[in-house]
Amino acid sequence: MNRPTLINFTAIRTQSKFSIRASVNYLSDEERSSRGEESELSAPFENLSLLNSHTFKLKLVGLDQNHERVFRKIYESDSYGNFDFKIPIAQNSEVDKIKTFQIYEVSDLENIEFLLGTRIPIFLNYPKKIIISDFDKTLVDTRYSTAREVYESLKNPIDHFPQIPESIKLLKGFITNGYQPFILTASPHFYENAIRDWLYKQGIYTADIFLKDYRKIISVLDGLLTAKDLKSQGFYKLNHLVSILNMTGIPEELVLVGDGFESDPLIYLTLMTLLENKVEPWNLWNQIKKLKAFKLTRKQDSLFLNRVYQLQTEIQKKNFQTNVKVYIRTPHSLDLSKISVGVFENKRDLIEYYRTN
Repeated sequence: MNRPTLINFTAIRTQSKFSIRASVNYLSDEERSSRGEESELSAPFENLSLLNSHTFKLKLVGLDQNHERVFRKIYESDSYGNFDFKIPIAQNSEVDKIKTFQIYEVSDLENIEFLLGTRIPIFLNYPKKIIISDFDKTLVDTRYSTAREVYESLKNPIDHFPQIPESIKLLKGFITNGYQPFILTASPHFYENAIRDWLYKQGIYTADIFLKDYRKIISVLDGLLTAKDLKSQGFYKLNHLVSILNMTGIPEELVLVGDGFESDPLIYLTLMTLLENKVEPWNLWNQIKKLKAFKLTRKQDSLFLNRVYQLQTEIQKKNFQTNVKVYIRTPHSLDLSKISVGVFENKRDLIEYYRTN
């Protein structure tokens, strides 16, 4: 039997809001049971059913420390079963008392509510410390250049590829020091379970994994991601970086970890420049939007500028300067001088490169 299943759910509590990000899809009994097995790592092909698209409604019930209901509201997903919303928190309000969420799907069968699970929100520590790490070629030396490599990646767990110990050690070191981790990858969205399995095996328990939703590329109506975004990562990654900071609020400490194979240095330096709040977003965007790493469509251009200005509003409210550190992984065979940082050439020295075998 296929029934609604919670694919992921993240609730982040700040002083002013809960930021909720979730995804629901139909899974069979066999698929649901396999997601709960911890003995074996899953392979991406086991989750190909997530390419299907459906709309859902979630009823979110907030419980206080005494398990009394203090909040209840129904939210509707986008056409892909994704949810992204915020719950404002007024001081001493009922919402301020929420300690756990019960999650129900209420649209699949009339008058029947499916309990999808109970989740504890992430309460960010203050001062806020965030680390965002790329996954492919940063934590794992994944390879998708040929049809055979793509086939191998689909049928095998992530540990089929060599891990990169230096990057794992770097990430876990910051987590030990109180940094809240987020993982950003250009892998298809149905890789999430396989990536999460691998992270758990490494002892990395992340708040959220941001992947590329290939259903948005396939759709001719959506327009958010297009065929060029299969290889061009600039818009996709920078958009998710802004999304993470809109969820968490501007942190006092921010660490960005990536690799030198694609456009990570350029993307991270763009975010660093935005956080400095010394350049008007429109002027900065005009400098970078025509670069190969971005190549925006009109819809992407409009959407991203809107999100950047939302971020700038939050940046202007803060009374501190965010300390940003950028680490870029480079294998011994990669010439550092050939790593493109585009219009940020004068900021090249702000990047700390670390070599790996």
